[in-house]
Amino acid sequence: MGADTLLVLLAAAAAAGWIDAVVGGGGLLLLPALMVAFPDAPVARLLGTNKLAAVFGTASAAAAFVRRGGLRLEPRIVWPAAGLALLGAGAGAALAGAISSDALRPIVMAVLALVLAIVVARPSLGASSRPGPPGRGRIVAAVAVAGCGIAFYDGLVGPGTGTFLVLALTGIVGMDFVEASASAKIVNTATNLGALAVFASNGDVLWLLGLSLAACNIAGAQVGARMAVRRGAGFVRGVLVVVVVALLAKLAWEQFSGMLPDPLSALL
Repeated sequence: MGADTLLVLLAAAAAAGWIDAVVGGGGLLLLPALMVAFPDAPVARLLGTNKLAAVFGTASAAAAFVRRGGLRLEPRIVWPAAGLALLGAGAGAALAGAISSDALRPIVMAVLALVLAIVVARPSLGASSRPGPPGRGRIVAAVAVAGCGIAFYDGLVGPGTGTFLVLALTGIVGMDFVEASASAKIVNTATNLGALAVFASNGDVLWLLGLSLAACNIAGAQVGARMAVRRGAGFVRGVLVVVVVALLAKLAWEQFSGMLPDPLSALL
């Protein structure tokens, strides 16, 4: 790997850390960059290396949010969801090679399209937190969705996990976008740890590269967390819409690019 490729990967890691800290979805940048840099490497090894970088970034972002104070981090949701997320993401990572991403992609696209429609149609969503503590039903639903469903997806596929967590905490519990982003970082740290443990046990981590990427991921995450707290829910909502559109475009390209005619063949 040349120095120019390494610089691109380090820059992608920093940008991914920033996106992850604000609203999640940093894997949209770093994972494709790793795939371009190592086209012949096993996908599991690239996923494991991405998780090594991401776990440091999300943990540092979570710490930055907590240090700022004044945010509603509901302990009855965050800590049970984080505990379950360790197991859920580990289970997803263990099955990463058994389930085709082609089968999951249309489902994820449909969910993202629905999410985007809701966010655009309801400008008030996430603008302010719901008054009063959440009821038991909402707590159970949030823990189940974040700690089991989304965590399993993170271990199995990965990109967009932080975004899904933010949307789940906003929609189910009624947190504002900044509080949801802060809470999501704690749960996302657990999902990354759970998946990383499985990938590492299988020898699917490039440790030296991953730790180098982690340093840049932390730097980007610190900047992103501070910007999210300082600029508020409106800023996070704007970044959220951009990330969801980007994720939808990426998945759509992967889904339909093979159906497009080859321009060269059409001319012959």
